[in-house]
Parts: sequence; structure tokens; C-alpha cells
Amino acid sequence: MTTFDDHLDPGGRTTREPSTAASDHQTRHREVKTSSSRLPSGEEKRRIVQAMFDRIAARYQLLNTIMTFGLDRGWRRRVVEALELEPGARVVDIGSGTGDICNELERHGYRAIGADISWGMLFHGQQRSRTPSGRYSVLQADASALPLAASSVDGVTSAFALRNFSDLQGTLVEAARVLRPQGRICLLEVSTPSNAILRLCHRIYFTKVVPALGALLSDRSAYQYLPRSVAYLPEPRELMKIIFDSGFDLVERHVITGGVVQLFAARRNSARDPQDPNAA
Repeated sequence: MTTFDDHLDPGGRTTREPSTAASDHQTRHREVKTSSSRLPSGEEKRRIVQAMFDRIAARYQLLNTIMTFGLDRGWRRRVVEALELEPGARVVDIGSGTGDICNELERHGYRAIGADISWGMLFHGQQRSRTPSGRYSVLQADASALPLAASSVDGVTSAFALRNFSDLQGTLVEAARVLRPQGRICLLEVSTPSNAILRLCHRIYFTKVVPALGALLSDRSAYQYLPRSVAYLPEPRELMKIIFDSGFDLVERHVITGGVVQLFAARRNSARDPQDPNAA
């Protein structure tokens, strides 16, 4: 079940609907950040993430399907549906990996561009691309420095990549730069259920079972890192504010599948300079 959770008013302030409690998210993030203080940052993080995804690219999509019991397909479909753009719209998927979002974009009649720093992920995504129009376009690029002209795309998407970007705000500002005025951005990420029983089961599965499956079927160190990388994610209300300050408005957050994942959606605000959060 998907429920509306938060939205930002025109002044960038968070307002609440009667849905999940923010305190659960705040507690979880404080705990993870304390135990993960040695996670890499900056250029070191960029190099480690690039090398890691090159290593696990061949079986990445298979493990995603196994670890999510196939639910990831529906989650990605929700991202594309939330764009609400006209057929033929040009959409760049940042941190595109093996192209699951790009394939979904093409099936919905959009023109997809996959951007990722990992050539291994892009290569394997192209090998398995099955869309009516053939293979989608790819760019090997850092999401904070896309080789695209300003206002050249209609939409930006991302799935489970925000915590892997070495410069999250820089990436969002870059997304605002390449988006046309009134363009849409939709971002999917992991979350934590508000229900105590679901939260406990999710924690055990995500921190114990996922690394074990990764070690068995792919790369032990990579699938130990991925659960720990949740520490990079800002708390939901803070992330909504970062999105707003990066040049967007109508920022919304939805929780999906009992709060296991979260979807952020926003519109490019042409009246605000993403470099100046205080602009009108």
C-alpha cells in the first residue's frame, strides 16, 4: 500500500499528513550514522563506488530481483508513472545501473538516457536491454557533472542511487540545471517501516540476509557496504528540504510497500536559482 507522507509548502517548510511518524526515521538515521562513521566520502567514495559496481554488474539485476522478491519491478514502474510527462519526453536516469528504469521509461513511450559512473553497469544494461525502440542512450558520467545542455531534458529519475552519489546536493543542483522549466524529478530510495514489527524484520533482512545472499551469489564486501550506505541518506524531511533548495518545488514524499521504500517527486521551479536557496 502506498500512502502520502510529506510535502513542502511554497516556502520550503515541511507539512505533515497523518501517515508515518518521522521519529522512527530520525532514530534509525542517528543509529546508523554513529556506527558507520568510517564510510568513505568525496573523491574516495566516488572511486570506491565506481569500482564496486563494476565488480557486481554482471549479477546485479538478478540479485535485485531475488532480494526484493521481484517487488523492485513494481517500484520502478511507480517512479516512471509519477513523472506524468507527455509521450516522447526526454528523461535522464542518473545512477542508471543496468537500466531497469531506462527500459521502463522506453516502455512508457519516453526517450531514455542512462547515466552512470560505472561502465560495467552500463555495458551489462545495454546487453539485456529489451525495449520497443531498441537500446536506450547511455553516458558514462558523474551525476553531479552531466554532459548535457541546460534545460535539455523533460524529466530526471533515479532508483536506489542517492546514497551512492559522492555529492548529493551537487547532483540535485545538476539535475535542476539539465531539466527544462516545469520538468519533473522522481527519486526512489530505501526507507524504514514505521510499524515496529515490520521495522525489526526489515532490519534483520537488510543487514543480515542481504549481505549473506550477496556473499553467496556475488561479492561479499559490496553487499556488506550497501546496507551500511543507508547512513549517507538524510532524514526524509531534510532530504525534501535539500531537493527544494536545489531548485525544485511541489516536493512530495510517498512511502511504498509498508515503508520499505520511499519515492520523492518534485517539479523544476524556473523562478528559483538552485545556487541560491533564498531566491524567490
